Amino acid sequence: MISPKIPADEQERCAVLHDLGVLDSAPEERFDRLTRLAGRLFSVPVALVSLVDEHRQWFKSSVGLAVRETPRNVSFCGHAIGGEDVFVVEDATKDERFWDNPLVTGEPHIRFYAGCPLRVAGYKVGTLCLIDQKSRHFSEDQVAILKDLAEMASAELEAMHSALIDDLTGLANRRGFLKQARSCIALCRRHQQPLSLLYMDLRNFKAVNDGYGHAEGDRALCAFARALQASVRVSDVIARQGGDEFLALLAQATPDQVDRVLEAVRQRLQEWTQGCSYRLEFSAGVVAVTADAAGRVDLDDLLRRSDALMYEHKRADRTP
Repeated sequence: MISPKIPADEQERCAVLHDLGVLDSAPEERFDRLTRLAGRLFSVPVALVSLVDEHRQWFKSSVGLAVRETPRNVSFCGHAIGGEDVFVVEDATKDERFWDNPLVTGEPHIRFYAGCPLRVAGYKVGTLCLIDQKSRHFSEDQVAILKDLAEMASAELEAMHSALIDDLTGLANRRGFLKQARSCIALCRRHQQPLSLLYMDLRNFKAVNDGYGHAEGDRALCAFARALQASVRVSDVIARQGGDEFLALLAQATPDQVDRVLEAVRQRLQEWTQGCSYRLEFSAGVVAVTADAAGRVDLDDLLRRSDALMYEHKRADRTP
């Protein structure tokens, strides 16, 4: 068996996938309709909308397959997102990459596979794919039809992405944050992992807008967004809450790791403003939840508490 290669844009690709907030979400008719249609059009027993994250392929929609995910290192879709076109395996038992793959030698006994990459913001986040337990030929006309269906699935994902992204900074907006954060908290509950919520606000941002213009203010917001993005992990949830306020939900983060993130953001802001006639600084409210308390955490409560702490720190920063 040959495991799929990791794409060169893996970090950015995974960031876009996590921004969608779709992983581990409930089935949706708009995707199920496409997999049902694909199954009928191609007369295959299995059709999937498969999303490939760092360690697995997870099925947003599945026709003919009981499991919701399989490991990435054995996935056919992991190979498919490495190319630009439809990835076809007409007989997996005769392909050196797959003949001893556990998905071939065991359930679901894959023989035929065809997968077309799904793109969001230019990145391949998964596939619309077909599976059969018998080998078969896949014609050029069939390739064209699968591409059309995949474009429809990509359009649905793009619409989700656009609705959840802040236009100026490219980070998640509040709606996108809430969607991603609830999924992140659910995982922390399930695995009893600690988490921390950071609520951040740029200090004296109004003075930047008033003194240097709104265009410069926009550049400052984008600089903070880049500094935050560069200081956290791909799996962390970050967003522009609105105005000059930003959020970061860090899973499995110790207090020391949170402090390192905040210091990294400060250092990057200092680097960015070296040539400016103003300083870009921020106040932060941090609420940490221990692993033992993860099962009782409430996102709305975390936001209220971290917001209150941030304003306390902001008032303290202004005290002469």
